[in-house]
Amino acid sequence: MSDTHARHDALRRSLGLNRRQFMAATTGVAAATALPLALPGAAMADEVPAAAPALPDDRSALVPASQRGIILYTVRDATGRDPLINTAPSGFREVLEALSTIGYKQIEFAGYTQHANAEGGRTLESVAGAQLLRTWLDAYGLRAQGNHGFIPSSWPLSQADIDRFKQHLEIANILGMQHVGTGSDPTNSNYKADWDIAIAKWHALGELATAAGLKLYTHNHDAAYNFLLDSGPLDAQGRPTRSSGIRKLEYFLSQTDKHLVFLEMDLYWAHVAQYKFSNYTAADGTVVQDIFQPFQLVRENQKRYPLFHIKDGKSNPATANGYDMAPLGTGNINYREFFETVKIRDKHNPMFEQDTAPGTDPMQSLNIAQLSWNNWAAMREDRYYE
Repeated sequence: MSDTHARHDALRRSLGLNRRQFMAATTGVAAATALPLALPGAAMADEVPAAAPALPDDRSALVPASQRGIILYTVRDATGRDPLINTAPSGFREVLEALSTIGYKQIEFAGYTQHANAEGGRTLESVAGAQLLRTWLDAYGLRAQGNHGFIPSSWPLSQADIDRFKQHLEIANILGMQHVGTGSDPTNSNYKADWDIAIAKWHALGELATAAGLKLYTHNHDAAYNFLLDSGPLDAQGRPTRSSGIRKLEYFLSQTDKHLVFLEMDLYWAHVAQYKFSNYTAADGTVVQDIFQPFQLVRENQKRYPLFHIKDGKSNPATANGYDMAPLGTGNINYREFFETVKIRDKHNPMFEQDTAPGTDPMQSLNIAQLSWNNWAAMREDRYYE
């Protein structure tokens, strides 16, 4: 076996793909429109999954090339490594360039921290830092759409909280974002009283964001789609122990102003919630089955979901979550159905994410970003196959 084949085989195994899946994802079967990634630090260009021949146009794509984005948390190893001792892309500027080369057009930040030796220094969470980031975004044809940033934990809001939040709004506007948000749920509590506090806080923050011309959003994890404890007998602390059957984030959605508060569904964690939280105990003690349908929730509230995390997962009932994270197009989440249900045009911004993309290979997360972009670009409307 040649060194190149050995490297490809190692990457295939690390992604959990069989040879047929790997070939489909990295050759002409996956019809992508990007050029093969040739990045500084890759010993050979053929170490990177090759992109397929260009399609004649973008009209048949389920998601237009201009709408395909990525959250930088996926490649956090690359933004966080020392460029003085690495030849692979390091720091924001080089990583943004690499992602642009792959074909990504939209970026979601996961904070503004990089390695201290990268161009611009350790943190770019300032007006000057945002101005520098904006020059790189513009140079590489990228549009920033959001950030998993600061949301005050306390309520009522202190003046220090308000001042810091307003700084994030200013940074977002410099970067040209339409949205500003967080990677956390509004609260980790199971109780209605705590969700009511979160609702009041998010309304106050939403008013500040709206005044700055931005949409405020919260990102979900699986626990947010568990059932709210809001009925039945009380425990020793006077808290309800059973549920009316409404899920926590659905309650938040129903009680927040549609003009002030928005959401970013992580499709992987939503499917984990579907797997984990299929029953609740009603006020009378009976157990009721209620299977969560994330696609339906989005379809019924499309204007509330301007962003999505397009994170794939392989079904694995042996794990507590029921899924293992995987590159886009190699798992069991039906993204073709999702993109046919929610038409991704100018009002929706999907961001590829894989929490587990970084590895011991310094190019692994960027290779996974390339592989996932190829598979994403291959998703075509049915008429393309007729």
